[in-house]
Amino acid sequence: MLDVEERKLRVKDYMTRDVVTVSVDDTVADVKRRIAESEEHSGFPVCDRRRVHGFVTARDLLLAEDGDPMFKVMNDDLIVAHPDMEITDAARVILRSGIQKLPVVDDAGNLVGIISNADVVRSQIERATPGKVNKLIETLRNIHGVGMRQERRKVPLASLTPTQSKVYTDELEGRTYELENGLAEPLVVIDNGGEHLLLADGHHRVKAAKRLGIDEMDAYVIVLDERVPLGMAETARKANLETIDDIEEVDYAHHPLVETIERLKSDDE
Repeated sequence: MLDVEERKLRVKDYMTRDVVTVSVDDTVADVKRRIAESEEHSGFPVCDRRRVHGFVTARDLLLAEDGDPMFKVMNDDLIVAHPDMEITDAARVILRSGIQKLPVVDDAGNLVGIISNADVVRSQIERATPGKVNKLIETLRNIHGVGMRQERRKVPLASLTPTQSKVYTDELEGRTYELENGLAEPLVVIDNGGEHLLLADGHHRVKAAKRLGIDEMDAYVIVLDERVPLGMAETARKANLETIDDIEEVDYAHHPLVETIERLKSDDE
C-alpha cells in the first residue's frame, strides 16, 4: 500500500466528513443563533437533504431580515471541491477565491464533506511524518533484523513511554495552537510487544495534549514482529521515564542555545 508521500494527496484524505449544515428554509434568526452558540462555525453549507444549494456566512446575515429564509440570503454562486481533487488544487482554489471553506460534493452533487484552509495546511505539515517513519523502520531493520509493519491508529496517551526527558515551554505553545486548530502531526511510536508503546517522536505534542485534556492522539505505529532490546527503551529506563508526566518542562530561557548566546553576549561585554 502506498503511503502518503508516494501517492497524490486528495481532498478526501483531509476533509471533514461530519458536516454541520443549515436548511434552505431556515431563517436568518435561526442561523444567527447557531453561529452565536458555536465556537467554531461562522458559516454553513445550505442544503436540501444532502444536495448543496449555497453557502451562508455571518457577513451574509448582517443586513438580512431575521425572518428571511436561507435560500434568499445565501450565496448560490458556489465553489465546491470533489473528493478526488488533489489537495494542491484545492489549496489554489481556496487561495485565489479567498474562501476559507469549500463544500465537497460527489458526482451527484451531494455533500460528502468540507475542506478548509486549516485542512490544507495540515496536509502539508503531515507530509514530513511518513519520511521519519520510513527512516526509523529502516534503522530498526538494519540494527535488529526483525520484521515489522506500520499502522495508523489512535493511541491512548496513558499507554506511552517517553524516550525524551525534557521539552521546552515556548515550543509547547506552538504545539498547543496546532492541536487546537487540527494542525498537529501524528505521533510516531513503536510497539515492541509490551504493554506500553515507546514514543519515538512527538514529545512536545503529547505534553501539549495533556494540557488540553486530550486522552488519545493519532499516531504512526511501528509494530515489531518480535520483541527486541531497543536502545531507546534502555534510555527511558535509565532516565526513569515511565509516563508522559515524567517529561520535564523547561523554560525557553534555559534552552542550551539561548544560554550559549547569553554567555557569548556577556563575554563580549
